[in-house]
Amino acid sequence: MSGGDKLDFETRPNPAPVSAADRAAMLANPGFGRIFTDHMVTIRYADGKGWYDARVEARAPIPMDPAAAVLHYAQEIFEGMKAYRTSDGGVTLFRPEANAARFAVSAKRMAMPVLPPETFVDSLRRLIEIDRDWIPTDPEGSLYLRPFMFASEVFLGVRPATEYLYVAIASPVGAYFSGGVKPVSVWATPDYTRAAPGGTGAAKCGGNYAASLVAQAEAIEHGCDQVVFLDAVERRYVDELGGMNVFFVYDDGSVVTPPLTGAILPGIIRESVLTLAAQAGHRVEERPVSFDDWQADATSGRLREAFACGTAAVVTPIGQVKSPDGEFLIGGGEPGQVTMALRQQLVDIQRGDAPDPHGWVTRLL
Repeated sequence: MSGGDKLDFETRPNPAPVSAADRAAMLANPGFGRIFTDHMVTIRYADGKGWYDARVEARAPIPMDPAAAVLHYAQEIFEGMKAYRTSDGGVTLFRPEANAARFAVSAKRMAMPVLPPETFVDSLRRLIEIDRDWIPTDPEGSLYLRPFMFASEVFLGVRPATEYLYVAIASPVGAYFSGGVKPVSVWATPDYTRAAPGGTGAAKCGGNYAASLVAQAEAIEHGCDQVVFLDAVERRYVDELGGMNVFFVYDDGSVVTPPLTGAILPGIIRESVLTLAAQAGHRVEERPVSFDDWQADATSGRLREAFACGTAAVVTPIGQVKSPDGEFLIGGGEPGQVTMALRQQLVDIQRGDAPDPHGWVTRLL
């Protein structure tokens, strides 16, 4: 498959799907990323052949040779997004074309073939159609979608692989926050960085997350929920959290986030927040924010709010920041009005409960 060629999917329904009763029991308390639907999508790629053998089939383990290239050289990328059940029984996706575009950017950075964006979105549509009954009916629930691709060629050698497997799976999830949205605490790690200019920070690849785990463990040891990374060059400027972008809200109403330098993941929620904040009348800026300024402005009261954003939690208020030099609170440690207003607006748009002037929501069913 090349260019805009359309790829035909073969559907092989799961011969032994989870019963309706068992599925209902699972959906009563799905948690996050613990249970999975009956089906998955697979598409193969080979140099000289292109994309082929597209299937919707029963979710099952993936056979893998011990010499599969991904196990040795980590050619792997993924995306994360959610399907929502609307009040009238329909199903929506939030900005799937943006995820498809970012998936393509990640593929190029990791020397992998680009899956055509229309095929990416079509694969998710087909998975949702066959596993529609797995979407929680709880207003706080959704169907988390995990499309990913990895090098499947059996070969030991440092070069781009010639064979790849694209897979999409789905997991019903409940509310990310139990008991409501609460401010999180973050640890500014002095020892680790997430990514450097020229590296893979702007690609959504597993290696970035693996590199963050030791720092996340360090954050937990210091009683924090999340780690926040500083830049890899000067160790002064705020980059992002382990898996979320960072925003700052000042007393003049301005909303600021670190610029995309190639070391920060270009979050789709991040871009959406910038648009909605500007639409609400805030002055929005993408500029560097040093950790020292973060602390000084929080202490003086100039900084009123801080929050992180990403697919899983949408918008998360930051209440406390810790570092080896001490700790400080933001806005008294309570969720800010701007933060919570942006969060609610995004949630309502995603679920089809608010106007969508930017055409972000795709109605699937």
